Amino acid sequence: MKKWLSVTVIGLLTAGALAACGAGEGASNGGGGSEDAKVLKMGTSADYPPFEYIDTAKGDSEPVGFDIDLAKAIGKELGYEVQVVDMEFGSLIPSLQSKKVDFVLAGMTPTEERKKNIDFSDVYYEAKNVLVSKKDEPINSIEELNGKTVGVQTASIQEDEAKTLSEEVDIKIESRDRIPQLIQEMKSNRIDVAIIEDTVAKGYVAKDDTLQLVETGREDSNKGSAIAFPKDSKLTDEFNKELQEMKESGELEELIVKWFDSKE
Repeated sequence: MKKWLSVTVIGLLTAGALAACGAGEGASNGGGGSEDAKVLKMGTSADYPPFEYIDTAKGDSEPVGFDIDLAKAIGKELGYEVQVVDMEFGSLIPSLQSKKVDFVLAGMTPTEERKKNIDFSDVYYEAKNVLVSKKDEPINSIEELNGKTVGVQTASIQEDEAKTLSEEVDIKIESRDRIPQLIQEMKSNRIDVAIIEDTVAKGYVAKDDTLQLVETGREDSNKGSAIAFPKDSKLTDEFNKELQEMKESGELEELIVKWFDSKE
């Protein structure tokens, strides 16, 4: 009798432990979200205003911006709470692949190389790359990059463009994890110029009158931003449907006006 009771108790404890383990798993379940918690983890790199950044001037500790608002608007329509996870840009795709986050919204361009490893939504915003330099040591054209040190964000589309440019002009490429690091390196004379997306660059130049920006004049500098997902995630179609509805209703345009037009 005692042996039977002992086996029964052990069985019950084991079942309870297994149930507890299942309930304690994270919100991310391989790109589909948690059906119980209804939470999605969004990966981003909060150094990219106005897409995503931490407004320290207002005392904020959580990321804000266009991508944050967009993610939460889509999540609300789909019935999910969105939790934002801030990390370095170069860590975003690996985090998707290892299922640490359910999707990434970080002004990311859907290149063919990236599509080999992850899936993308439709493009939700168009932009282009520009050259940012100091006004007292201006870089005004691609030709003037010859012999210069060019700063780019690690694992970004701008890093790819710099590598392409290096086939045309003699440049040294320096990569940094965060955009503010590029600006500081420029002001400290460790790099001569940075390649940055125009919308983001305008924000930095507007706040610092020692900086200037010029367009590269290259057609392939025109880029689009899309939402990234793990391969074969069901969220891709769900987010695309909501994006299309936001475009048709004008809600997406309202977010663009809120975060971009006021920054011009």
